[in-house]
Amino acid sequence: MPASNPEQIISQVMRLMEADKHSEIRLNANGGNSILIACDPPDEAKYISSIRKNFDNAKFEIIDLNDFMMKFIKGNEQYIESLFELLQGSVNQIFKAPPGEESDDFFKRIIRAVSECYANLKTPVLINTGVLYGAGIDNIQIMEHESVMSGSRPLILLYPATHDGDSLKFLGTRPASKYRCMIVS
Repeated sequence: MPASNPEQIISQVMRLMEADKHSEIRLNANGGNSILIACDPPDEAKYISSIRKNFDNAKFEIIDLNDFMMKFIKGNEQYIESLFELLQGSVNQIFKAPPGEESDDFFKRIIRAVSECYANLKTPVLINTGVLYGAGIDNIQIMEHESVMSGSRPLILLYPATHDGDSLKFLGTRPASKYRCMIVS
Protein backbone atom coordinates (compact mmCIF):
# COMPACT_ATOMS: atom_id res chain seq x y z
CA MET A 1 0.00 0.00 0.00
CA PRO A 2 1.46 3.38 -0.87
CA ALA A 3 2.44 5.49 2.10
CA SER A 4 -0.15 8.20 2.60
CA ASN A 5 -0.76 11.00 5.01
CA PRO A 6 -3.83 10.34 7.18
CA GLU A 7 -4.66 14.07 7.25
CA GLN A 8 -4.70 14.20 3.43
CA ILE A 9 -6.87 11.09 3.14
CA ILE A 10 -9.37 12.34 5.73
CA SER A 11 -9.46 15.74 3.99
CA GLN A 12 -10.20 13.97 0.71
CA VAL A 13 -13.14 12.13 2.29
CA MET A 14 -14.41 15.37 3.85
CA ARG A 15 -14.30 17.10 0.45
CA LEU A 16 -16.34 14.26 -1.06
CA MET A 17 -18.92 14.63 1.69
CA GLU A 18 -19.02 18.44 1.61
CA ALA A 19 -19.34 18.52 -2.18
CA ASP A 20 -22.40 16.29 -1.79
CA LYS A 21 -21.07 13.89 -4.42
CA HIS A 22 -23.35 11.04 -3.41
CA SER A 23 -24.02 10.02 -7.03
CA GLU A 24 -20.25 9.92 -7.69
CA ILE A 25 -19.77 7.80 -4.58
CA ARG A 26 -22.54 5.38 -5.66
CA LEU A 27 -21.05 5.15 -9.15
CA ASN A 28 -17.58 4.36 -7.79
CA ALA A 29 -19.09 2.00 -5.20
CA ASN A 30 -20.90 -0.21 -7.76
CA GLY A 31 -24.25 1.12 -6.57
CA GLY A 32 -23.23 0.93 -2.91
CA ASN A 33 -23.37 3.71 -0.36
CA SER A 34 -20.07 3.36 1.46
CA ILE A 35 -16.62 4.90 1.55
CA LEU A 36 -13.90 2.54 2.71
CA ILE A 37 -10.75 4.26 3.95
CA ALA A 38 -8.05 1.63 3.59
CA CYS A 39 -5.11 2.27 5.89
CA ASP A 40 -2.01 0.29 6.74
CA PRO A 41 -2.80 -1.52 10.01
CA PRO A 42 0.17 0.09 11.86
CA ASP A 43 -1.16 3.56 10.89
CA GLU A 44 -4.73 3.00 12.09
CA ALA A 45 -4.28 5.03 15.30
CA LYS A 46 -3.10 8.04 13.25
CA TYR A 47 -6.19 7.79 11.04
CA ILE A 48 -8.48 7.51 14.07
CA SER A 49 -6.87 10.58 15.58
CA SER A 50 -7.38 12.51 12.33
CA ILE A 51 -11.00 11.38 12.08
CA ARG A 52 -11.72 12.46 15.67
CA LYS A 53 -10.02 15.80 15.06
CA ASN A 54 -11.55 16.65 11.69
CA PHE A 55 -15.03 15.13 11.51
CA ASP A 56 -17.53 17.61 12.92
CA ASN A 57 -19.74 16.00 15.59
CA ALA A 58 -22.76 17.86 14.21
CA LYS A 59 -22.45 16.04 10.87
CA PHE A 60 -20.66 12.78 11.69
CA GLU A 61 -21.22 10.09 14.32
CA ILE A 62 -18.14 8.03 15.15
CA ILE A 63 -18.98 4.45 16.10
CA ASP A 64 -16.01 2.85 17.84
CA LEU A 65 -16.45 -0.89 17.30
CA ASN A 66 -13.96 -1.72 20.09
CA ASP A 67 -16.20 0.07 22.61
CA PHE A 68 -19.25 -1.47 20.99
CA MET A 69 -17.81 -4.98 21.31
CA MET A 70 -16.86 -4.46 24.97
CA LYS A 71 -20.39 -3.26 25.82
CA PHE A 72 -21.89 -6.19 23.93
CA ILE A 73 -19.73 -8.70 25.82
CA LYS A 74 -20.27 -7.09 29.24
CA GLY A 75 -24.02 -6.91 28.70
CA ASN A 76 -24.24 -10.55 27.62
CA GLU A 77 -21.43 -12.15 29.61
CA GLN A 78 -23.29 -15.19 30.97
CA TYR A 79 -25.15 -15.73 27.70
CA ILE A 80 -21.87 -15.55 25.74
CA GLU A 81 -20.12 -18.00 28.08
CA SER A 82 -22.85 -20.62 27.60
CA LEU A 83 -23.01 -20.01 23.84
CA PHE A 84 -19.22 -20.28 23.62
CA GLU A 85 -19.38 -23.78 25.10
CA LEU A 86 -22.38 -24.74 22.96
CA LEU A 87 -21.01 -23.36 19.66
CA GLN A 88 -17.35 -24.31 19.99
CA GLY A 89 -16.95 -24.89 16.26
CA SER A 90 -19.05 -21.87 15.25
CA VAL A 91 -18.10 -19.19 17.76
CA ASN A 92 -18.73 -16.47 15.17
CA GLN A 93 -22.50 -17.18 15.53
CA ILE A 94 -22.32 -15.46 18.92
CA PHE A 95 -21.64 -12.19 17.11
CA LYS A 96 -23.74 -12.73 13.96
CA ALA A 97 -26.60 -15.18 14.17
CA PRO A 98 -27.32 -17.39 11.15
CA PRO A 99 -29.93 -16.04 8.71
CA GLY A 100 -33.47 -16.41 10.01
CA GLU A 101 -32.42 -16.67 13.64
CA GLU A 102 -33.66 -13.95 15.95
CA SER A 103 -31.14 -12.52 18.40
CA ASP A 104 -29.76 -9.19 19.54
CA ASP A 105 -26.31 -10.01 18.19
CA PHE A 106 -23.32 -7.74 17.62
CA PHE A 107 -24.04 -7.35 13.90
CA LYS A 108 -27.62 -6.21 14.51
CA ARG A 109 -26.37 -3.70 17.08
CA ILE A 110 -23.92 -2.24 14.56
CA ILE A 111 -26.70 -1.90 11.98
CA ARG A 112 -29.01 -0.34 14.59
CA ALA A 113 -26.33 2.25 15.49
CA VAL A 114 -25.82 3.08 11.79
CA SER A 115 -29.60 3.45 11.32
CA GLU A 116 -29.78 5.78 14.32
CA CYS A 117 -27.10 7.97 12.72
CA TYR A 118 -29.20 8.24 9.57
CA ALA A 119 -32.30 9.04 11.65
CA ASN A 120 -30.30 11.83 13.33
CA LEU A 121 -29.16 13.11 9.89
CA LYS A 122 -25.52 12.24 10.60
CA THR A 123 -22.94 10.31 8.62
CA PRO A 124 -21.95 7.08 10.40
CA VAL A 125 -18.19 6.47 10.68
CA LEU A 126 -17.01 3.03 11.81
CA ILE A 127 -13.57 2.91 13.43
CA ASN A 128 -11.61 0.05 15.00
CA THR A 129 -13.15 -2.33 12.48
CA GLY A 130 -10.38 -4.85 13.17
CA VAL A 131 -12.66 -6.15 15.92
CA LEU A 132 -14.75 -7.75 13.17
CA TYR A 133 -11.94 -10.21 12.46
CA GLY A 134 -13.05 -13.60 13.72
CA ALA A 135 -16.54 -12.35 14.57
CA GLY A 136 -18.00 -13.74 11.36
CA ILE A 137 -18.82 -10.25 10.10
CA ASP A 138 -17.36 -9.00 6.84
CA ASN A 139 -17.36 -5.42 5.59
CA ILE A 140 -19.57 -6.41 2.65
CA GLN A 141 -22.33 -7.63 4.99
CA ILE A 142 -22.46 -4.20 6.60
CA MET A 143 -22.13 -2.28 3.32
CA GLU A 144 -24.86 -4.31 1.58
CA HIS A 145 -27.34 -4.09 4.44
CA GLU A 146 -30.53 -2.38 3.31
CA SER A 147 -30.15 0.34 5.97
CA VAL A 148 -26.77 1.34 4.54
CA MET A 149 -27.77 0.97 0.89
CA SER A 150 -30.78 3.24 1.38
CA GLY A 151 -29.07 5.61 3.83
CA SER A 152 -29.29 9.35 3.27
CA ARG A 153 -25.50 9.60 3.54
CA PRO A 154 -22.67 7.19 2.80
CA LEU A 155 -21.33 4.95 5.54
CA ILE A 156 -17.63 5.59 6.16
CA LEU A 157 -15.46 2.68 7.33
CA LEU A 158 -11.86 2.99 8.48
CA TYR A 159 -10.44 -0.31 7.35
CA PRO A 160 -7.01 -1.63 8.36
CA ALA A 161 -5.88 -3.38 5.21
CA THR A 162 -2.98 -3.88 2.87
CA HIS A 163 -2.95 -3.89 -0.91
CA ASP A 164 -1.67 -7.09 -2.47
CA GLY A 165 -1.66 -6.39 -6.19
CA ASP A 166 -5.30 -5.75 -7.05
CA SER A 167 -6.67 -7.30 -3.89
CA LEU A 168 -7.27 -5.75 -0.52
CA LYS A 169 -6.41 -7.83 2.55
CA PHE A 170 -8.15 -7.10 5.85
CA LEU A 171 -5.47 -6.82 8.54
CA GLY A 172 -3.01 -8.00 5.90
CA THR A 173 -4.33 -11.57 5.99
CA ARG A 174 -7.89 -12.09 4.82
CA PRO A 175 -9.17 -11.05 1.37
CA ALA A 176 -11.67 -8.20 1.70
CA SER A 177 -14.48 -7.19 -0.56
CA LYS A 178 -13.97 -3.97 -2.52
CA TYR A 179 -17.50 -4.20 -3.90
CA ARG A 180 -20.24 -1.75 -2.86
CA CYS A 181 -17.74 0.83 -1.61
CA MET A 182 -15.62 3.66 -2.91
CA ILE A 183 -12.08 3.00 -1.74
CA VAL A 184 -9.96 5.91 -0.59
CA SER A 185 -6.35 5.18 0.32
